[in-house]
Amino acid sequence: HLFEPYLSNAREYVRFAEKHGGKHFHLPMDYDYIWGDALEELSRLQPDLRIINLETAVTTSEHHQPDKAIHYRMHPANVSVLTAAAIDCCVLANNHVLDWGYSGLSETIKSLENSGIATVGAGDSNVKASAPAILMTQDKGRLIIFAYGMKNSGVPPAWAAGQNRPGVNYLEDFSKHSLENICQHVGSKKREKDVVVVSLHWGENWNYDISSAQRDFAHHLIDLAGIDIIYGHSSHHVKGIEVYHEHLVLYGCGDFINDYEGISGYEKYRGDLSIMYFPTLDVTNGQLLCLTMIPTYIHMFKVNRASEEDAQWLFEKLNTMGKTLGTSISQQTDGSFILAWQ
Repeated sequence: HLFEPYLSNAREYVRFAEKHGGKHFHLPMDYDYIWGDALEELSRLQPDLRIINLETAVTTSEHHQPDKAIHYRMHPANVSVLTAAAIDCCVLANNHVLDWGYSGLSETIKSLENSGIATVGAGDSNVKASAPAILMTQDKGRLIIFAYGMKNSGVPPAWAAGQNRPGVNYLEDFSKHSLENICQHVGSKKREKDVVVVSLHWGENWNYDISSAQRDFAHHLIDLAGIDIIYGHSSHHVKGIEVYHEHLVLYGCGDFINDYEGISGYEKYRGDLSIMYFPTLDVTNGQLLCLTMIPTYIHMFKVNRASEEDAQWLFEKLNTMGKTLGTSISQQTDGSFILAWQ
């Protein structure tokens, strides 16, 4: 059941998708169903680590936030949906992880960690919420992830974790003070040859614009905090990509999997099209060597390889957005994209 203005049962979203897709689901589904063609790509490209922004609570809590219109949750018994894709880390600094209150947040973290999935960006205090996730690769050293959520992406300021208050790792603004705090925190954790990722849940749901404040802040994080990848998300569609001083900046990765099929209003943004991002880095200095991208299409709650037509739409959109960011993409014979930068 849901506490939304228009729907009271999550199964309505299933019916929307069935009507939109012109066929019915055969329930129950296997846990790996939603990943679809993504599993073959993961097997083929063999990334060292698999990181996602998990924009939902994993809980049975009934303590929904009364001042929010939308509340996302999945049952802890279904956490195998994530382990089916061997997810290594879930970013939780976003505007839905506390939809079901403090008890929902606690159960979310416990459910994920009990399944062997690292979490970052939320916790039972500001110390826990700000702590990075430290992931080990087999022969390439450590990857450290710091995660922050911002008001401009819908994270309520009241969700900020405190000394004795659970919540998310909240980034108030793009000020010099915020930058200095991140620099200090990263500097206290980073070792030589560590690769450092900063995850930022920032910006509007539907907007291709990238503000000068966002760009400047991303650049400062790279120059002053030694960040190697800026992993930005919140927009329900892909946004432009930049490479600044040989370091990758993803301003908006789009939705990889969602339940928006059959819901109209923002079709022009093609939120049903997404990308799998596979950056290859020089582990000695964190610089980007190559970015391979796999264009995908959400259909019947499943990730599918994008058709030639849909891949062409993404190809043109990314190249258009990349003009002001100094990037472009080429399309390979296998349908993948490769990023080029000035």
